[in-house]
Amino acid sequence: MREIVTIQVGNYANFVGSHFWNFQDELLGLAESAESDEIFKSHGLNMDVLYRAGETQQGILTYTPRLVSVGLQGSLGSMSSRGTLYKEIQETQDDSLTWTGPVTTQTSQPLQKNLFLQSLDWEENTNVDRSRAYDNAQNEARAEVQDKDIVECLENEVHYWTDFSKVHYHPQSLYEICGLWTDIKDFNNYGIGREAFSGSLHAEQVNERLRFFLEECDHPQGIQFIVDDSGGFSGVAGEVLESMADDYPNIPVLLYSIRSPDSCLDPSSRKLTITRELHNAVSFAKQSALCKLIVPLGLPSLSTSKISKYLYLEDRKPYHTSAVYASALHSISLPFRMEPHGPSAQFSSTSGAVTINDLVQILTGQARQNMVAVLDASMPAPALAGTGFQQSLLETLQPLTPETAEDVEDMHALESMIIHGAFASGSKRASVFEVKEAVQVAYMNAVRRPKFSHLSVAQCPLPIPLPYPSIFGKLVGGCGELSDTPLSDSSSSSSSRGSLEVQSVPMAARLRSSIAILPFLENRLQNLRKLGIARGALGTEILGSWGFGRDDVEDIGEMLSDMVTKLNPISEASSDSD
Repeated sequence: MREIVTIQVGNYANFVGSHFWNFQDELLGLAESAESDEIFKSHGLNMDVLYRAGETQQGILTYTPRLVSVGLQGSLGSMSSRGTLYKEIQETQDDSLTWTGPVTTQTSQPLQKNLFLQSLDWEENTNVDRSRAYDNAQNEARAEVQDKDIVECLENEVHYWTDFSKVHYHPQSLYEICGLWTDIKDFNNYGIGREAFSGSLHAEQVNERLRFFLEECDHPQGIQFIVDDSGGFSGVAGEVLESMADDYPNIPVLLYSIRSPDSCLDPSSRKLTITRELHNAVSFAKQSALCKLIVPLGLPSLSTSKISKYLYLEDRKPYHTSAVYASALHSISLPFRMEPHGPSAQFSSTSGAVTINDLVQILTGQARQNMVAVLDASMPAPALAGTGFQQSLLETLQPLTPETAEDVEDMHALESMIIHGAFASGSKRASVFEVKEAVQVAYMNAVRRPKFSHLSVAQCPLPIPLPYPSIFGKLVGGCGELSDTPLSDSSSSSSSRGSLEVQSVPMAARLRSSIAILPFLENRLQNLRKLGIARGALGTEILGSWGFGRDDVEDIGEMLSDMVTKLNPISEASSDSD
C-alpha cells in the first residue's frame, strides 16, 4: 500500500482540512449504507491510503485519519486535543511540591457544543446501545431537532474548525501551540512564527507525532501538507519542513500554501504593507525550497471570482470559502488512492491512478524544471453533452491560485487533470471511457493545448455531507446537474442551496505547470529586491528582526530569480534590463 500522511498547519488550513476529512467520512458512510447510490459503493478508492486502523484500550476498533494538525492554544473549540475516541489521560497530583503558601487555581469552563456536535453525540449514544432507555429530556430534545435546524446553526455559529467536523481523530493528531505571549492579530508574519517554533519543545513534539504516523506506514508515497500561509504559521511550517527534509529526505512533499479572503485585505499602515510584501516573498521562497511541489491557493475574493458562477459565497465566512478549496483538494488527491487497473480493465470506475511522486514527475519533467503549480477547478463540472463540452469544461476550469495570468500561450505547459462524477448528458452518469473520449476531443479543438496532459477519471462524484455550507446557486440540482433556469422545486426563499437539497456534485480540477504563474513569482521577486535588497531598502530592519541577514536575503532573491528564469528566461532577462 502507498500511504499518505497529511499535515495541517494554521487555523485556515484546519478549516480546509475539516471539510476535506468530512468528505472522506461521507464516502466511508455511503460505501456501507444499503440506501446509497451504487456509484458510492464501488468508488474504486483505497481509503487506507489516508486512514489508519487502530484499537482503543477498551478494545474498540478505530479508523482515523493519518493526520497531524497544528494550531494555537484554544483553536480546537469544544474538542479535546486527544480527540473523541480515546479516554482523557487524567493528570496525576504531584506530591513532590514543597510550596506551603496559598494557591489560587483559575479554570475556564469548556465551550458548549453546537447543535450539530450535539446531534453527533446523540447518534453515537444510540448506536452504542439501542436498547438503553435514555433520558426523556434528551430524547425529546433530539426529536425536535431537524436537519434544517442543524444547517442553519452551522451557517451562523461556526467559530472553530471543529464546530463542523464529524470525524474522529487519533490522540496524536491534534497539537496546540501553547505559551505564545502575543495576540493572535500580531502572529502575522514569517519571522514571529519562526521564532515561536524554532528551538522549542513544540518542534520536537510535532516531529514525534509525524514520526508516529510515518513509521507505521509500509510504503509511504508522500506527505500532503496544507499550511495557512497568511501569517506566523508559514514560519511554523518552514521549521516543520526543515525537520522533515533532514529526517525523511526521500518522501516527497506536496505543499498547498493557502490563504483566506480576509487575509488579503489591504493593511492599515505603510509598515504593515511592507511587512506583508516581505512575508509573501520570504515565506514562498523558504517553503518552495523544502518541498517537491508547491501549489499557492487563495483568491482575494472567491465570491466575485469566475469559479463562483454556480456558487453563492460569503468571503467573510471561512466556513464557506474553505469548503471550495477543500473540494478542489479532495479532487486532486483522488488519483493518489485509486486502485490501479491493467489496460484491459474496460469497466472500471476509475482510471489514471498516480502517486504523489508520479504527479511531481509529470509537472516538473519534460525539460521544464518548475516546482510551482496552478490549481484550477470547475464546481460543479458541466455535462459532457448538451452544454458544449468541447468549450465549456475547459473554460469553466478557473484558477484558485492568485496573481495568475489569463489566456497565456505556453507551448511547454504540463498538466494533470481529474474529472469525477461527470454526467454524459442530463442526469445520466458518464462512463470512464466517455469522459476520456470527450476530453480528447476537447483538446483537439482547443485553441491552446499543453505540451503534455495526464487525465485521471473517477465515476464517484464529490459527496456533500450535512455539515457543508449552503453555497450552491439555484441552477444546481440535487446531484450537481446544471440547469438553464432556477429549479422550481426549491421552495426556500434563500438565494442558495445546501446539503439538504444537493447530495453530490461532479468536479473537475487541474494542476498545471505554466508561465501563467509568472506574475505571482515576479511580484515576490520584485518586492524583495525593492524592499529588502536595494540600497536603503525600507524592509532591511524588518528582515533583520526575523533573523535574516543581508546574505540570507540575497540568497532568497537568487532563489526566486532562478525560479523565474527556469520558467521563462525571457521574462527575467527583460526584468534585469529595466
